[in-house]
Amino acid sequence: MPKVQLYVSPGGYFAERWSGGSSMPPLGLLYIGAVLEREKIPVEIVPCNVLGLGWKDIIRKIRRDRPDIVGVTITTENRFQAFKLVRLAKRAHPGCWTVLGGPHASMAAEDCLRHIPELDVVVRGEGEMTMLEMCRVWDSASRSDAPPRLESLHDVPGLVLRKNGEIAGNAPRTPIADLDSLPFPAYHLVPFEKYNFAFEVPGHGPLPAANIMTSRGCPFACNFCATPVNWGRTVRMRSPENVVREIELLKARYGIKVVFFFDDTFNASPKRADAICDLMIERKLDVFFKCDVRLDIMSRELLLKMKSAGLFHLSYGLEAGSDRVREEIVGKRIEMADFHNLTAWCVELGIIANVFFIFSHPTETWREAQETIRIIEEYKDRIEGSVAILHIYPGTPLEKLARETGFLPEGFTWTRHYRKGVITLPLAQGDVPLYIDKLTWAQVSELILRWSFSARRTSLLRKAPRALRQIRSFDDLKRLLVMGRVYLRLKRASRRNYQTHT
Repeated sequence: MPKVQLYVSPGGYFAERWSGGSSMPPLGLLYIGAVLEREKIPVEIVPCNVLGLGWKDIIRKIRRDRPDIVGVTITTENRFQAFKLVRLAKRAHPGCWTVLGGPHASMAAEDCLRHIPELDVVVRGEGEMTMLEMCRVWDSASRSDAPPRLESLHDVPGLVLRKNGEIAGNAPRTPIADLDSLPFPAYHLVPFEKYNFAFEVPGHGPLPAANIMTSRGCPFACNFCATPVNWGRTVRMRSPENVVREIELLKARYGIKVVFFFDDTFNASPKRADAICDLMIERKLDVFFKCDVRLDIMSRELLLKMKSAGLFHLSYGLEAGSDRVREEIVGKRIEMADFHNLTAWCVELGIIANVFFIFSHPTETWREAQETIRIIEEYKDRIEGSVAILHIYPGTPLEKLARETGFLPEGFTWTRHYRKGVITLPLAQGDVPLYIDKLTWAQVSELILRWSFSARRTSLLRKAPRALRQIRSFDDLKRLLVMGRVYLRLKRASRRNYQTHT
């Protein structure tokens, strides 16, 4: 059997999100590791981010260990680090198969292979069975070939690779219908304690946490979201009993006290969410939990049950205050009444409501964007607000629109840093293209800064020195200067308002 190493690049998935010293275990790799271990395939997971491995360390490790397959998980935010790791792996051990998997690879497979010659194979979609079959093919081929050739992978479903010099995808792999058939993630393959994964629970302080995925897929169709591309539109769900057994294992083995249900929509089936909560209460798990839900299918009865089972933090997306933008542009047909009701219930029950908002949707006007900021400011003392400028991700309807309208220039590739014509804010928003349509940069800056002021966040100002160090072009500098001018104008207006009212 081949020797497999699976890597998380230095910097992790979202370097800025976890820059405070806490990180989240890589569930995708842990599931693959568990499946390979079950089949007696030697596998090592190498989370460079938590192990503190630099590029020279990685080169030395691959040269020393000589793995047969080097897999790297990739998101759009960390894609450049992942590309670098693939290149270094192939140079350190030319005989290995280099493999990319994860969200970005699934959505931009051809782009990755076209521009990264050191990359051999991309796994599209779920990786467990595809990686297992790849290992079996390697083992079979190694008995006759020396070394096994990539051509032997041409019939493995779920792979994209080069065939006769052309990039082509194999047949798609059928999604795993019975998620209970998978072993629990192989948490023992990573130094769990080094992640320092914790959440602040009101009245209890920071408590040790673990992330659990209880379903895959999303039935909804938001224009900016890649989940339906990556996981599919059909939601596949683990049974409540299977979910609770994993929580019990994590409690017993790692002492976790907070569960982060890492599903896109925990309440995609309200009946199943209710059943999970029933079991958590019946088994007296005594853990807190947080999750993301679709707000218009939440009921007060389910929220009460979730609260009884340990819910302390609930996230849901409103995205935009404008009905037109939500319904016609985003494709999120939810009523404002549902948002007001769910938020009121959370306040009543003492549950933290974390609401997602996005600025600069296609065709969104200044007037419509101000509908969003007014909601944020109206609810500033009742909710947490998670705010972003609209990101463009590969494989989404938004990417298609961005290419058609020129927001992504002709010849754009996700493998290259762009200096002109593509706007990014790597420090605050990740190194992902932003969609700036009808709003000016000054207006976008005002919206972000007004949110920052209403949420009493000072982090934007603290980030200024690092932002200056990340300037890559004159356009970057101009945008930072514009944001600086808007910041000073809003601060002066805030002081005048304070003096007027005192």
